Amino acid sequence: MTYVDYLNSPLGLVQLEASDKGVTRVIFCERSSKEIRVSALTHECKYQLNAYFMGQLQQFQLPLDWVGTSFQQQVWSALMEIHYGQTRTYLDVARQLHNPQAVRAVGGANARNPISLIVPCHRVIGTQGRLTGYAGGLTRKQWLLEHEGALLPFNTHAIGSADSGG
Repeated sequence: MTYVDYLNSPLGLVQLEASDKGVTRVIFCERSSKEIRVSALTHECKYQLNAYFMGQLQQFQLPLDWVGTSFQQQVWSALMEIHYGQTRTYLDVARQLHNPQAVRAVGGANARNPISLIVPCHRVIGTQGRLTGYAGGLTRKQWLLEHEGALLPFNTHAIGSADSGG
């Protein structure tokens, strides 16, 4: 069974999906495209996301049910180790996986993260602090990092091209 709900966030509409095992998808969307079917888990996800956006929650406590390749899941697990208010580069994540040559593959896995915000792909940045690639858009990425205190407000020199995902 797939459960679906939506959250109006400061950054726009967020679609939440869950299975009976855990959260499967959290993405920004333009409009609700699926019928709402809530569960206790989508309700809790919505509650925790609201608390995050209000600055009252720094670490999500939700079961996740992600589907991806073994490498993608390794990258997503590594992302979960980047704490609120911190950032890592794509190279940092590749090194954490003991494969520094996998920088582009890390970017690709980051771009395919189906559970944004909760699996914090927005905390991965390019070299020299450049904001590169975010499925939700670089403006949202910058807002999220400023919200968490990981980026000084209006640090526009850090915005780069959208060549890596996240």
